[in-house]
Amino acid sequence: MKLSTQKRLASELLKCGVSRVRFDPERLEDIEDAITREDVRRLIEDGVIYKLQARGVSGAGAEAKRKGPGSRKGGKYSILPRKRRWIMRVRAQRRYIAGLRDRGVIDAKIYRRLYRLVKAGVFKSVAAVEEYIEVNKLGRRII
Repeated sequence: MKLSTQKRLASELLKCGVSRVRFDPERLEDIEDAITREDVRRLIEDGVIYKLQARGVSGAGAEAKRKGPGSRKGGKYSILPRKRRWIMRVRAQRRYIAGLRDRGVIDAKIYRRLYRLVKAGVFKSVAAVEEYIEVNKLGRRII
């Protein structure tokens, strides 16, 4: 009792792989008699031949991707390129000094000077900009 032809026809009709096609074990005689595509199609409609649900990505696999630095592959700059890091840092610093200008902590002249320093890459972070302003007494205290 070789049902490989029926399995192949069913996989084409169900639009799936041969390994996903299943037969009802109690109706194997009917399946064996089915020799045409139309016969197999009728058996699919009757539910004698069906396909298994496709396997997806497991939750454990997705969890491993979210783990953190220990599970990452690749160097520091392959994960986040130098340019992207630069853009993120500079935008944050520019946002910070623009906020200070808008609140009146620094005037437009100091803002322009800080803007140029940010562009030149003088500051490593927003905290460094903050420290520079404090050390050089550029900001006015708002009460």
